[in-house]
Amino acid sequence: MDKPKISVAIIAQDEADRIGNLLKSLSFADEIVVVDSGSTDGTQDICQKAGARVISNAWPGYVAQKQFALEAASHEWILCLDADEEIPAELATEMCQAVSDAGTDICGFSMPRLSRYLGCWIRHGGWYPDRKVRLVRRGRGKWQGVNPHDKLAVMGGVKHLTNPILHYVYRGISDQVVTMNSFSEIYAGQGQPRGGWFVAAGLVHAFGKFLECYFWKLGFLDGVPGLVIAVNSAEYVFLKHAKRWEKSLPRK
Repeated sequence: MDKPKISVAIIAQDEADRIGNLLKSLSFADEIVVVDSGSTDGTQDICQKAGARVISNAWPGYVAQKQFALEAASHEWILCLDADEEIPAELATEMCQAVSDAGTDICGFSMPRLSRYLGCWIRHGGWYPDRKVRLVRRGRGKWQGVNPHDKLAVMGGVKHLTNPILHYVYRGISDQVVTMNSFSEIYAGQGQPRGGWFVAAGLVHAFGKFLECYFWKLGFLDGVPGLVIAVNSAEYVFLKHAKRWEKSLPRK
């Protein structure tokens, strides 16, 4: 019996400094599809030289772009990845064996995701195991969610793999702050403007998020990076509330 073929579907924009490492980790793949939303840093050239099929598609949002990439892949199984991730050899072997053994009732596989930030692998603070469904049988998965947060829903059974995706989550603190600002803008634009009470509620929620990340979920065990994560997580919660209130202010 022939080994089931695996496509890899990736979304990218200006990821020249990271996507090469991801592509090198995909030697097990039978097809690599990269959906690029307007890179100007050579990302497309890197992907094409690595043998990937590159498709240009203007950015429609996280959920829609990931669905576009999923539908562009052609093989029986599709692995959905971001450009800042890598597949270690142990996970590649586990996935190939899993799809070979999968019965017709199994349509997806989840796996943990281990993130590296500020020189450390982060194992606490709510960042691990961060289990994600990423490997899905063709035609049995659909990306859902509200931007910027997405989830791959599976129509059928899902099994759990043990080896993690490696996630090089932010290039540094500044990159995290830029992401927080972008995501909080998306959040603020999706709901109704709120009054000043919403900012006060945001302060309470932010304090709760810090306690959750740093103490309850043991972020302090990750040292200084764990503290940075907890503080920035709290700031992100506050920004979402404050920007929703800001939408209520009269325009000049």
